[in-house]
Amino acid sequence: MDYNEILNMLTDFRDQRGWNKFHNLKDLAISLNLEASEVLEIFQWQPEKQKLTPDQQEHLEEELADTMIYLIYMFDKLRIDPGAAIKKKVAFNKHRKWPKIDQH
Repeated sequence: MDYNEILNMLTDFRDQRGWNKFHNLKDLAISLNLEASEVLEIFQWQPEKQKLTPDQQEHLEEELADTMIYLIYMFDKLRIDPGAAIKKKVAFNKHRKWPKIDQH
């Protein structure tokens, strides 16, 4: 699926349920943060190198999708092209002075 197909699927889903009235930037930002916190919860108290169980992997996929959905709703609300925003940010980051990180 390309971005416009995904956006149309999500806005149709939202509009069929009458949720657009709740999708203001403040509430979308809160929801985005809550979903991102659910991603963190999967890893909480796990050893760093521990592999995810199949159930955890499925749960993580669901929470990442929820997070992405709220990002897409925010990009749409703000009329920002996510591809252009990412491209702009990567270009900006290429010229930033980053601290040296010891790889050992």
